Amino acid sequence: MKEKLRVGVIGATGMVGQRFISLLENHPWFEVVLVAASSHSAGKTYEEAVQGRWAMKSPIPAKVKNLTVYDAHKIDAIAGEVDFVFCAVDMPKEDIIILEEAYARREVPVVSNNSANRMTPDVPMIMPEINWQHAEIIPIQKKRLGTKHGFIVVKPNCSLQSYVPALHPLMEFGLSEVVVCTYQAISGAGKTFETWPEMVDNVIPFIKGEEEKSEKEPLKIWGHLAHDHIESAQKPIISAQCLRVAASDGHMAAVSIRFEKKPSVEEILHRWKTWVPRPQELHLPSAPQPFLTYFEEENRPQTKLDRDIGNGMGIAVGRLRADHLMDYKFVCLSHNTIRGAAGGAILTAELLCADGYIYHK
Repeated sequence: MKEKLRVGVIGATGMVGQRFISLLENHPWFEVVLVAASSHSAGKTYEEAVQGRWAMKSPIPAKVKNLTVYDAHKIDAIAGEVDFVFCAVDMPKEDIIILEEAYARREVPVVSNNSANRMTPDVPMIMPEINWQHAEIIPIQKKRLGTKHGFIVVKPNCSLQSYVPALHPLMEFGLSEVVVCTYQAISGAGKTFETWPEMVDNVIPFIKGEEEKSEKEPLKIWGHLAHDHIESAQKPIISAQCLRVAASDGHMAAVSIRFEKKPSVEEILHRWKTWVPRPQELHLPSAPQPFLTYFEEENRPQTKLDRDIGNGMGIAVGRLRADHLMDYKFVCLSHNTIRGAAGGAILTAELLCADGYIYHK
């Protein structure tokens, strides 16, 4: 790409917004030219707005820290300054739907980390390695919105980013049932141990909304394009439990699976090791090589050791073995604020650029 696209980050002061800012610092295709947040932060420099709560290990990028924060609701002032936006606002669901549609109607493509529009029938919820074809519904959505350029695309919930990629290459064997328990890091709640000391030496067996998302969102990802909507798949049946655990970053999943046509261990490992998804074929800037990494060691993957695999964009898998109730069980891991949030959205935007949906205005 000869000239970088102008990017805005809406909700730039929160945990995921900060991760967007950090990951985009040296991006070869995208340049952050605008940051927006609540009216409380508007008018301040970005550095002032996040003072005392910058949660990234790297410092605030020099090109961003002196940007003046816009009010996220001042869409007319923002729309002409950017080619597209990433959205990671902390607002009620109904307000997010209104806000994201307002940006799209003002001809600003929105790549969203929020959950509000994930089940909107004509909004594609894309995991780039799995269902890139769902972007084909964007013209239908544009017709509904009355736009030429503007549209909304969302990424899936962080809780399913680890295990759905490991399941996808096995779908040809008739994957019928999935039982999964996720062990989710505190950054998924926008917290650190400093801001949430109650989580030190603790596990909380409830995360609001996570189990429903873990059971329903994969079916939309595996669904198909109907005339004016994405029709969710009927299988596999998924039963999920989601626990908050005392880890800073990294969501782990313990998965048990049953098939209609049971493959061998060797066949499963072969699928995992030889699968080269489309983002990897295209060599997109954020696409990890390889996407899935299988560990032979009995005690891997581990959150602390393996969450940054593929610069935080890869999926770590291990402990594949027979299950006495189901067919097989295994463990997998992803970085929740990189692959599961900002990084996944960035890779989605790269794919949309490669396929001609996002471009210079």
